[in-house]
Amino acid sequence: VQLQASGGGLVQAGGSLRLSCAVFGRNQRSYIIGWFRQAPGKEREFVAAVSRSGASIHYVDSVKGRFTISRDNAENTVYLQMNSLKPEDTAVYYCAADRDGPAAAGSLYLNEMDYWGEGTLVTVSS
Repeated sequence: VQLQASGGGLVQAGGSLRLSCAVFGRNQRSYIIGWFRQAPGKEREFVAAVSRSGASIHYVDSVKGRFTISRDNAENTVYLQMNSLKPEDTAVYYCAADRDGPAAAGSLYLNEMDYWGEGTLVTVSS
């Protein structure tokens, strides 16, 4: 499985961006997909996850009510809609795939992920 993230850019605080994660390869629907981010000088952290069917989702508290993760299995793409962006959302955003996770989405850990895409940079100016 290969993942390709796109959609990052520069936006003012309060603005919006939509990130996309294209999933390539066999059995794409067998994977839980998560979004992570890494801010300058900080560790990579979990942001959001969507289950294989797309019916179950989970967010880190800091983005609840602002970010929405969704999945289009027909298009093999996972989206992260980011609204009301804040300067502290500035980071490189990565999507990743988990083969063995449970049916319901929950917090994901870096060492659980089987495949990673290259990141896309999101910069939020104040």
